[in-house]
Amino acid sequence: MTTLALAGAGLAAILGFGAGMWASPRRAARRPPAGGKAGGKEGELSAGALADMEEFYLEMVKTLARAVDSKDSYTHEHSERASVKARRLAARLGVEEPAARYVEYAALLHDIGKIGIDEAILLKPGKLTPEEYEVMKKHPIIGHQILSPVKYLGPVAEMVLYHQEWYNGQGYPEGLSGDRIPIGARIVAVIDAWDAMTSDRPYRKALSRDIAISELKRGAGTQFDPMVVEAFLEIEAGLEAETAVRRNGKVPPSA
Repeated sequence: MTTLALAGAGLAAILGFGAGMWASPRRAARRPPAGGKAGGKEGELSAGALADMEEFYLEMVKTLARAVDSKDSYTHEHSERASVKARRLAARLGVEEPAARYVEYAALLHDIGKIGIDEAILLKPGKLTPEEYEVMKKHPIIGHQILSPVKYLGPVAEMVLYHQEWYNGQGYPEGLSGDRIPIGARIVAVIDAWDAMTSDRPYRKALSRDIAISELKRGAGTQFDPMVVEAFLEIEAGLEAETAVRRNGKVPPSA
């Protein structure tokens, strides 16, 4: 069995899916216990079970994301930061449940395909050669191959596959453009680019906030969905204000 097949099988086994008994936590929560009846008190228990299972799945996804981050010291906690912003951004753009939760998962797992990329390429301190860049471009496809066997993560796998597409159709792997790119993928693309620009990388130091803001605005309409960029910058300004409040020893406003 290949490394990718093992990763996909392992993910499905950890989350209890595959062809197994749970296609989604909601379906499992709706299922009454043996000898029991649905509705009434049983329905209340099912709602609690749903919440517990969704929390469990989120924690498992976070664990997998941390495993991916640990492979690259320069992107440590990158996925965790991305998920917080993804949740807020999805809400700002009117993405409803369960799609908003899938966006959060995609933000956590968008780089999972880098498991299949040689560390010599991932951690290269200089510019990638054209051949190395072609290898790096495979990580969305690898991520999709890992996640797609897990039924509950099907929408997440699609967002991961397309998070490197450009709004003008010049991205990869399929050259999708505009609204043909899933909204979750468009959200992850902006968050991923911001975090990459504002974090130290093997080949450069982090860019300043002002430069990163300028780059996002410059890419709106070409690389990024302008609507997502505008909403993201509003979210980021709010997060920066909260950070400033904390530095002053005050309680920040609720998100």
